[in-house]
Amino acid sequence: MPTALPQATPRTAHAGRIVRWRRDLHDGRVRIHQKFTERGDPRRALSAQAKLVDKVVRAVWDSTVTQDGFALVAVGGYGRGMLFPYSDVDLLVLLPDTVDASQRAQLEELVGVLWDVGLEVGHSVRTIEECQTEAQRDVTVQTTLLEARLLAGSRRLYARFGKAMQSCLDVPYFIKAKLLEQQQRHTRFNDTAYNLEPNIKESPGGLRDLQNLLWISRAAGLGGSWLDLARQKILTHEEVRQLKRYERALSELRIRLHYVAGRREDRLLFDFQTAMAAESGLKDTPAKRASEQLMQRFYTTAKAVQLLNTIVVQNLRARVFPQPQAKPVLLNERFQVRGEHLEVRGTGLFERNPPAILEAFLLWQQHPEIKGISVGVMSALWHARDRIDAAFRRDRRNRARFMEILRAPSGITHTLRRLNQYGVLGRYMPVFGRIVGQMQHDLFHVYTVDEHILMVLRNLRRFAVPEMAHEYPLSSRLMAEFERPEVLYIAALFHDIAKGRGGDHSTLGMQDARRFCRDHGLAPEDTDLIVWLVEHHLHMSAVAQKQDLSDADVVSAFAEKVGAERRLVALYLLTVADIRGTSPKVWNAWKAKLLEDLFHATRRLLQPGPESGEHTLNAKQERILAALRAHAIPENAPQRFWKQLDDTYFLRHDEQDIVWHTRLLNYRVEPKAPVVKARLSPIGEGLQVMIYGRDDKTLFARICGFFESIRFSIVEAKVYTTRHGYSLDSFQVMDPARATSHYRDMISYIEHELASRLAQTGALPPPAGGRLSRQLRNFPITPEVHIRPDEKGRDHYLSLVAGDRPGLLYRVARVLVDYDVRVYTAKANTLGERAEDTFLVNGEALKDARRVVRLESDLIQQLQPQS
Repeated sequence: MPTALPQATPRTAHAGRIVRWRRDLHDGRVRIHQKFTERGDPRRALSAQAKLVDKVVRAVWDSTVTQDGFALVAVGGYGRGMLFPYSDVDLLVLLPDTVDASQRAQLEELVGVLWDVGLEVGHSVRTIEECQTEAQRDVTVQTTLLEARLLAGSRRLYARFGKAMQSCLDVPYFIKAKLLEQQQRHTRFNDTAYNLEPNIKESPGGLRDLQNLLWISRAAGLGGSWLDLARQKILTHEEVRQLKRYERALSELRIRLHYVAGRREDRLLFDFQTAMAAESGLKDTPAKRASEQLMQRFYTTAKAVQLLNTIVVQNLRARVFPQPQAKPVLLNERFQVRGEHLEVRGTGLFERNPPAILEAFLLWQQHPEIKGISVGVMSALWHARDRIDAAFRRDRRNRARFMEILRAPSGITHTLRRLNQYGVLGRYMPVFGRIVGQMQHDLFHVYTVDEHILMVLRNLRRFAVPEMAHEYPLSSRLMAEFERPEVLYIAALFHDIAKGRGGDHSTLGMQDARRFCRDHGLAPEDTDLIVWLVEHHLHMSAVAQKQDLSDADVVSAFAEKVGAERRLVALYLLTVADIRGTSPKVWNAWKAKLLEDLFHATRRLLQPGPESGEHTLNAKQERILAALRAHAIPENAPQRFWKQLDDTYFLRHDEQDIVWHTRLLNYRVEPKAPVVKARLSPIGEGLQVMIYGRDDKTLFARICGFFESIRFSIVEAKVYTTRHGYSLDSFQVMDPARATSHYRDMISYIEHELASRLAQTGALPPPAGGRLSRQLRNFPITPEVHIRPDEKGRDHYLSLVAGDRPGLLYRVARVLVDYDVRVYTAKANTLGERAEDTFLVNGEALKDARRVVRLESDLIQQLQPQS
């Protein structure tokens, strides 16, 4: 086993030299940092960093170790002679045999002095036999030891070590293990570089992918550099040039990150992105933050590295694990299939015949038995990407093939992802190419724009898959009946395509969509629908989540804007797919219900024929009475309670909610103490809580304060005052942590504890402090507050936008109490870290323009992050 060494306190005899070594190390690092800032050459900086550490380590070794038989070896990244500013210094002390007490003391002293000098040392002490044992046990250790470099000590021992490591290397096993390791690492990092805080080193397309190629190449005896791979015909010289460029870009980014963070840090955290962008010379523009420009550079680089990594891995596999040549199956005069991979027949096909580029992807889509494309096709596509130019885009054959891909019965999502992966989609659609890798620091999109668009398209395709019908029953039914679904796919492709240009992306995207439809020969009615969807793709979610759907005028106005049932169906499907494609955390059952309610209410208005009597108020009350009879409630029992309610109550509440309220309250119309009842929400997620008691202007605020204290989020509140001065409030609440198994356990606690708190009087307690997320700290949202009268002029809409945090609704409610403003409905729409809440309110203060201005000012003060 390896001999473990503790970090020892160096002897006093070295004190003077430690001061000098520490100073030399510090001064050298400062010089390297200055030169890097001036020249921006990452390779020189990494090499200089390694040489500086070499000098200090050798000096310490010479002063502390007198044993001649030992060898000091640099391993890992340090062994490559490339050291990042704050990376660990990985050292191996090679022993000829086990150590005695005096030798152990020298090695302990070595490590202690290195730490005191200021080096973060990762060390191991082993014999050659122990190295072999550890390498055979763990491929990561074996990889580290393969990158060894002698620093000091016995050359003979080091030579024996090199031969021993080579002799114990099982090349096939090592290569398979490294490829599996890469696959597992990609999965661990969500199998995509498109997340908000990517890891420059470990994320797919990061530096580790490049290092992995060289490790495999070195193990296979094909060389340890990109030029070696070119000599071995694994890479072309153009691919070598590109890989060097990407390696330089990633290395430069990682060096800057270390300097900005002041520590070893490989994640592009929100805390550093703005400073990193400034270090890179980027500046905000009206359309894009500097940090978004920085992240787009990273994402486009990572995407290219992933593609080249795939090309090189397949080449290496073919070289190291040659397979017997299977007989090809001809597809046409240009393509064939061999061993489940698509091949071209002859060389230079894409250069001679550029339309074959799209044909290759179409064939891949049409033949499910094809598992991938050959190395030759992959490399040829990479090199022929420049042939996709204006003439290519005007070619009728290419336009027809692209539409054939979108109209295919299956494989659409996979094919578009492949087109994007190989850089074809962004070249065929230049407007798409502009948003590849573009980050959105809007606090709720967790994907780049191109990845979000493809996620939305994937969601639409899932609606069309019968096996997914249990997930989206209404969407699946509507999709099955929707003619020419490619209309939806094109709308999805263009709905966010103008992001980052400045201006209204919906309006700009309309123009792009109309041009595409015209060029690709779509029918006028389909073109009009696509353009309309792109223009209005945000409208349905805004109405559903911010307006009162019980108000017939709201639904009527929405139906008038939609105008036709096909438009309604298309907009509903696109809206659901869009919201689900922003982030796994944004969609929930409540939003699903709001959209479904709006869809059904609007569809009734758009369907031809006279209005059915089943939707009148009397018919609604009759259905409620029938449901109550099923619960053994006598025919006349509800009347005493219902006498205190007006038509507004029956219009604003669902039938099942009215049944629930009536069952609980028909025998206690005037309770002395507040009645609090909770149940599992009928929508299938969260709780529904009813509060009934004497009206009080602080009641809404107290309820909000209670839910803040138990860390529950309020997604909707309906506040109603009866004719006899009682408040009947209904709250839909959810646990942000989605601890659904605990909802049932919380019912009794909420009923008892909330009732107890509401029975208390006195001043409202101050809001609890809540920590802001790192994302909000670095990309804060400027609070917005708008107050405007509703269409009837009786009430007012209060809408606000702010960074979400615990207790936000309670802060708003406290301000409204101070101005004696009553809340009738509240909808809290949380989009990741962004809150967009809407209230229907009333009060005398809203009739005074000066007081409204002061109210808005006080609300903004409460919404500020520091308040």
